[in-house]
Amino acid sequence: MQTAPLRLGVMCTIGPLRLVGFFDLFRKLIPRLELSMHEATGQQLVDQLLGGEIDIALIGLPNFPERLAATPHYEERYVIAFRIGHRIESMNTVPIRELDGEDYLERVNCEFNDHYEAIGEPVPFAVKVRYRSEREDWVQAIILAGMGCAVMPEFLPIMPGLTTRTLMDPEMRRTIHLVTVRGRRFSPTVEAFVRLARRYDWKAA
Repeated sequence: MQTAPLRLGVMCTIGPLRLVGFFDLFRKLIPRLELSMHEATGQQLVDQLLGGEIDIALIGLPNFPERLAATPHYEERYVIAFRIGHRIESMNTVPIRELDGEDYLERVNCEFNDHYEAIGEPVPFAVKVRYRSEREDWVQAIILAGMGCAVMPEFLPIMPGLTTRTLMDPEMRRTIHLVTVRGRRFSPTVEAFVRLARRYDWKAA
């Protein structure tokens, strides 16, 4: 039986919580689906799209090259994650300036700085970076060990024992876009994916 291949890029900082329901619905629509997921940073996925290595991608960057068409699908806020008992726990929301001087765990692939630069304001804090990693599980485990806090998107899975607060002043959000190459002809599978994504209720997800 002939398969329906799809090479989908997913930015490595995007959590699965908003996506698995959509993937299940798409699998039912295309029973012969053969989905290959390529996880990478946003810029790496942009390069892979332009180079023809992937068909489409889900990316949460603030800007895209003119050759790419980016359709917004859902937003998520940035939050600060910390171990229960941290001083931030007493706050309902966290003004960004409160991060000044905090021990910090840096998520190497996080694009938070790109979004902050896009609003054109100077960063009002300086953290003390104690640890850097590309792996979300390691960063969260180190937070649980009491070594600091980290900024992350709100729909990233959180280990038990961690809690989060929304960042404010300014509130920081990112938009997850479905990104394609302008003028590139879609396969029937890609076209079906794009159509379903446009009518899918991402807020309900």
